[in-house]
Amino acid sequence: MRHIISILLQNEAGALTRVSNLFSSRGYNIESLNVAPTTDPDLSRLTLVTTGSEEVIDQISKQLGKLVDVVDISDMTGEDHIERELMMCKVRSADSAAMEKLTELRARVLDDREDHYTVEFVGGSQEIDRLILKLGSIGTVTAVVRSGAMAVARGAPILQQA
Repeated sequence: MRHIISILLQNEAGALTRVSNLFSSRGYNIESLNVAPTTDPDLSRLTLVTTGSEEVIDQISKQLGKLVDVVDISDMTGEDHIERELMMCKVRSADSAAMEKLTELRARVLDDREDHYTVEFVGGSQEIDRLILKLGSIGTVTAVVRSGAMAVARGAPILQQA
């Protein structure tokens, strides 16, 4: 099963390496990974997506908790949360009328030079997958860049910044 794990991490050199080494040394795969500073300059929020059974995810969480850089961990999949991902892609299409459908799909055209369009879309991972398929029916998708999933709990914060 797919899990989104949110981690508060000390904002120090090597902290991300220690987290990624934990995954690779145990044969776990990271599907996506985002890291950015929080309002506290000493902390970063790391959001990663991985797959595994409940037992595997529980084991991952316990092992992450043992890392000295990890302040707090939450499996967002088990919580009521909001998930978003940013996707930008290039679509080649000579049919400008077909490209007008993008606004109906909630995509935003960032650049429309010649017959290449650069499109931005923010939504859930499955919404982005569906949009890429629709874009393929409008034109030729020539490049895709995705941020990976980001998630935040609804209501009060789950992870505390101490």
